[in-house]
Amino acid sequence: MGKSVTAVIKMAKEVKFIDFRFTDLIGTWQHFSVPARLLDEDVFEDGLGFDGSSVRGFQEIHESDMLLIPDATTAFLDPVLEVPTLVIICDIYDPITRQPYSRDPRFIAKKAEAYLKQTGMADISYWGPEAEFFLFDNVRYSSDPHGSFYFIDSREAWWNSGADLHPNFGGQIPAKRGYFPAPPADQLQDVRSKIVLALEAAGIEVEIHHHEVASAGQCEIDLKYETLTHMADQLMKYKYIVKNVARQNGLTATFMPKPLFADNGSGMHVHQSLWKGATNVFYDEAGYAQLSDNAKYYIGGLLKHGSSLLAFAAPTTNSYKRLVPGFEAPVNLAFSQRNRSAICRIPVYSSSPKAKRVEFRAPDPSANPYLAFPAMLLAGLAGIRNQIDPGLPMDIDLYDLPPEEFAKVKQVPGSLEAVLATMEADNDYLKAGDVFTEDVLENWVSYKREFEIDPVRMRPHPHEFSLYFDI
Repeated sequence: MGKSVTAVIKMAKEVKFIDFRFTDLIGTWQHFSVPARLLDEDVFEDGLGFDGSSVRGFQEIHESDMLLIPDATTAFLDPVLEVPTLVIICDIYDPITRQPYSRDPRFIAKKAEAYLKQTGMADISYWGPEAEFFLFDNVRYSSDPHGSFYFIDSREAWWNSGADLHPNFGGQIPAKRGYFPAPPADQLQDVRSKIVLALEAAGIEVEIHHHEVASAGQCEIDLKYETLTHMADQLMKYKYIVKNVARQNGLTATFMPKPLFADNGSGMHVHQSLWKGATNVFYDEAGYAQLSDNAKYYIGGLLKHGSSLLAFAAPTTNSYKRLVPGFEAPVNLAFSQRNRSAICRIPVYSSSPKAKRVEFRAPDPSANPYLAFPAMLLAGLAGIRNQIDPGLPMDIDLYDLPPEEFAKVKQVPGSLEAVLATMEADNDYLKAGDVFTEDVLENWVSYKREFEIDPVRMRPHPHEFSLYFDI
């Protein structure tokens, strides 16, 4: 059960500040703080005003006034700030109509949960994202009209094995060999443990942490599954805590999907299941991989709309540096029990009915979870509603198929521009239950094209100088 307003006001007496947080359309936490003595019941009723025209993807200057209504159930003590601070996540409202704001990502997540119940297909959905990230020792980058570069360094990286460091202990992790080596090769064990302790202090249950495949500081911390909106809240807390604990330990964290060439990128495999009461809708002992028909139809929806929903689940130009065909990336619109190059996988670690779920592997941690989770849910529900057959499972190495057979396996588009165009043509499933409004879809596409796609497309790439300067 979440905290009551009375309980939160009592908690506020033990801190110095109240920090009110909300998420912009792109997926970044915004905040402001007030002295703790100012928190009373009126704040939860009347809300707090802010300038919506200064937030990405929100209002125009002539309609800038917006209202934050704190959600008392989300309150937690910030585990990383030095000054005692109570954090409360807020919902966004129009101050005149007192209606929820259509472009508030958290409102979209809530609408998705409400729509699920309306369908009668299930009462609740559970979500378990695996958001990978990098911890670097040093990062420099610049993008100017006359020059552009990035420079990354990690104490673990293979390129430092010959560096003139004093001392250089050697033992750096070879490229693509970062999965599970014990310390001292894994030099980030204690930092990850500190992150986990901070996460649990903030009320987030952690199941495991470990080094990931990329040698240069790639990590993964898995959270216990939660309901859709609550998990989106948890993921925002997760990214905030990872970044701050890293900084406190002399490191910098990034959830950028592909910061390094020639090593693995960071994904966010998303485990999902539907439940009616205490029954897992996805489980059938007699089905393929113990999947029910509705689970297979759900997969059918993910496969049919996969290219479209990536507009929210893999929403950056950098996402498609990771989703490259032929490199074991989850770009193939197929499903399998164990094949990790298929976009949908059915984990088989446990035969328990409670553990039966679908893992959608294409998303990455640059996604706004309040938008990505609803998009996946709506695609899956469209699959159930329309009984979309996902076809036969691909329980083989897809890259070992003969070329003529492999050519029949559909793949996701290779750029953000392409998935946005696909979403413009295939978005009726997103509008079910009025979860995504036309206003949200249009603003998402226009923002991405104006502020991300065009600026990247118009700039010379540093590698182009290696290819073309002496032509």
